[in-house]
Amino acid sequence: MLPMPRGRALKGQTLVEFALVAPLFIMLLTGIISLGIGVFYQQQVTNAAREAARYAVIHSATAQCPTVPQLPYDPQGTYKPLSYTRCDRPETGWPFMTAAGRGAVFGMPAGAVRFSACWSGYRAGGGFGAFDAPPPGTYDFGGTPLTITAAENVFMPCQIGGQYPTVDSSGIPCTAGLSTTDQASAVSEAAGRPVANTITVFACYEWSPPLAGFLLLPESVTLRAVITEAIQRQQ
Repeated sequence: MLPMPRGRALKGQTLVEFALVAPLFIMLLTGIISLGIGVFYQQQVTNAAREAARYAVIHSATAQCPTVPQLPYDPQGTYKPLSYTRCDRPETGWPFMTAAGRGAVFGMPAGAVRFSACWSGYRAGGGFGAFDAPPPGTYDFGGTPLTITAAENVFMPCQIGGQYPTVDSSGIPCTAGLSTTDQASAVSEAAGRPVANTITVFACYEWSPPLAGFLLLPESVTLRAVITEAIQRQQ
C-alpha cells in the first residue's frame, strides 16, 4: 500500500478538527446572540410595566377615564362628590393601561405582553368598607388634631395570582394578566386627603428562545417585571 501524501493527510486532519470544534463554536455564538435577545426583551418588558404603572397612577380616581382596581366603589357612598365611572377597568383587561404599556414596546411582539395590576393602601381597621385611609399618624383636620393608630388603619398589600408581586413574582404565571379573581386592592377615590396608596403593575411575556433545543434551553421562558408607583391625584 502506497503511503498517503502528506498534504492530503493534513487536509483530512483539519477537516476532522473543524467538525469537532464547529458545533461548539456555533453553539457559543448563537448562545451569546440568544442571551442578548433575552436581555433586550427583559428590558422591554420592564419598560412596558413602568409605562403601564405610570399611566395608571396619573389616570387615577379623578381623571376623565380613571384606571380602576378590581374592588367596586359605590357612587352613592359617603364620598359621592368624588365618585367616578369605572372606565379603564379590569373586567375588560384595562384596555387603556394595557395600550400605554404595549406602546412602549419596541422590537418584539407588543400584543404578546400581558399586564395585571393591583392596588395597595391603608384601610380603616383592615376591613373592606373604608379604602384609601390615611396611614397611622397625627393629622390636622381643620385645626383639630386627629391621631390614627396602626390598629385603626392597616396597610393591605396587593395580590396577583395569589402572590404579592412586590415580594416575589417568580410564582405568578403569565396568564395572571387574564385573570382578576385573585386580586385584592384598595380603591382610590378621595382627593385632598392624606393617603399612602400605590399601584403595582405586573407585566410578562412568554419568550421562545431561538434554537432552544440546540442550545439546551427551555422551549419557553417567562419574562416578568413588577413596577410599583405612588398614586397621583388629579383635580
